[in-house]
Amino acid sequence: MPPARKKKPRKPKVTDKRIYLVHADELRYDQYQNRDAQVLRGNVHFDHMGARLYCDSANFFEASNSFEAFGHVKMYQGDTLSLFSDYAYYDGNDELARARYNVVLKHRKTTLYTDSLDYDRMYDLGYFFEGGKLVDNGSVLTSDWGEYHTDTKMAFFAYDVELKDKDFFLTTDSLYYNTQTSVAHIVGPSDIISGNSQIYSEDGYFNTNTDHSELYGRSVLRDNGRTMVGDSVYYNSNGGTSYAFGNVEFKDSINKNILLGDYCEYNEATGYAMATKKAVAVDFSQKDSLFMHADTFKIFTYNINTDSVYRVMHAYNKVRAYRVDVQAVCDSLVYDQKDSVMIMYRDPIVWNGNQQLLGEEIRTYMKDSTIDYAHVIGQALSIEQMFDTIHYNQLTSKEMMAYFTNGEIREAHAKTNAIAIYHMIDDADSTFLAQDYTESPLMKMFFDKRKMKSIWMEKPSGVMYPMTQIPADKKFLPNFAWFDYIRPLDKNDIFNWRGKRQEQELKPEKRREAPVQTLKKSPPPAAPAVPTEPAEPAASTESVEPSDPTPLPNE
Repeated sequence: MPPARKKKPRKPKVTDKRIYLVHADELRYDQYQNRDAQVLRGNVHFDHMGARLYCDSANFFEASNSFEAFGHVKMYQGDTLSLFSDYAYYDGNDELARARYNVVLKHRKTTLYTDSLDYDRMYDLGYFFEGGKLVDNGSVLTSDWGEYHTDTKMAFFAYDVELKDKDFFLTTDSLYYNTQTSVAHIVGPSDIISGNSQIYSEDGYFNTNTDHSELYGRSVLRDNGRTMVGDSVYYNSNGGTSYAFGNVEFKDSINKNILLGDYCEYNEATGYAMATKKAVAVDFSQKDSLFMHADTFKIFTYNINTDSVYRVMHAYNKVRAYRVDVQAVCDSLVYDQKDSVMIMYRDPIVWNGNQQLLGEEIRTYMKDSTIDYAHVIGQALSIEQMFDTIHYNQLTSKEMMAYFTNGEIREAHAKTNAIAIYHMIDDADSTFLAQDYTESPLMKMFFDKRKMKSIWMEKPSGVMYPMTQIPADKKFLPNFAWFDYIRPLDKNDIFNWRGKRQEQELKPEKRREAPVQTLKKSPPPAAPAVPTEPAEPAASTESVEPSDPTPLPNE
């Protein structure tokens, strides 16, 4: 049932509530045929408390202060309200008009169409109960039951409600609509189509003039495979921009990823998306989902609405990522969908099982949603923790390349100033036989099932030590660091930022530059004496000398 109408104080009482007959072309009275009715014909005109009422014919019940009106019934109240119908019954004591058949109620710029309308002048209220249509400023609102307050310009509609605009279509069971502000208030399960977007809400406001929505109660906004849900969502279909607050979830089912946060925004025209405040990005394109946390995520879309569309995601600061088989930490990263590359900046660390990889910058290239190869740039360090958790295979160089097949490493290259520490294992009983310390300009390692099977070196130099005779300074590389205290433990641990200890922070290597050359003038030669033999050619008046005699670095 529709909600009970709130009663308001009655208007001040008027002493004279009688209906006055102003005009009729014909009047007759027959007590036996029409009982108490005066039968009026032709251009009938009544006045009642400031209202003017017209019709073709009427039965006037003077004793009960009421009348029935037939044909072209019209009622005018001031210059802002008019009521038209084919039939009406008017009670002057209750100030109530019951209009039937082809009813039209006009109030300023708002028009209500129905077949059955009761209009209560005492409460400035009209309500219909057999279907009605309200037209306001280009918006059309229909329902089975409704009411309209001419004083507050507020309408309430119930049962099979539809609100249509040029770029907007809403269906619901209960709706308030303010004809003065053109704002619709959703109070029940509602579906909205606005432009290219679909909205589900059970509580919200929509301005049909500005196409601006304010949605509450976990409303859902959908657009071309993308879904945004939040405690509150603000959406403007003109600019295509939506803002969401509180436990927000932005899901892209096409690219199979989710953005979570307490604040998100999305622009359907440009494809820009942003999430912050407990922000999390979830990639579920692979068997195991990847969970990534950062202070802020931003997604930029290029060549939108074309076949060459691609996206670039930026994550910053304090990035932590967890997947069952891989974990990572860095200050910021960029993922470029076009090149399928993810670049990690500032102290990036990646873990895979008992393997740890770090450097100044790590670039990971994907193929078919799985890792294809990785490039570590600057102070590259790879560490494998052995099964006894005490010994470590270690490799460092200026840069490293790692190649993968089906997500497992098959080959790794260490370039420029490569140093390796690795251990010989007896396959029979898994005992340590020796430790090898080797330096080489280039190393290539080959793996099978994540275990190194062979190694190739260019001009290697090194020493193999028995396990009992390893020098203390050869057990670990100078830049060795095992960051197990930083590693994310599960998908919930990505929120717990743990930085490196101060003594273990990676110090960026200062790249030396070529010395700047300057032009230096030589003193002019002295005037030669009279030669006794041919003079040698004079030296050049200018010479090029380096300002810094230090030789250029071989990088």
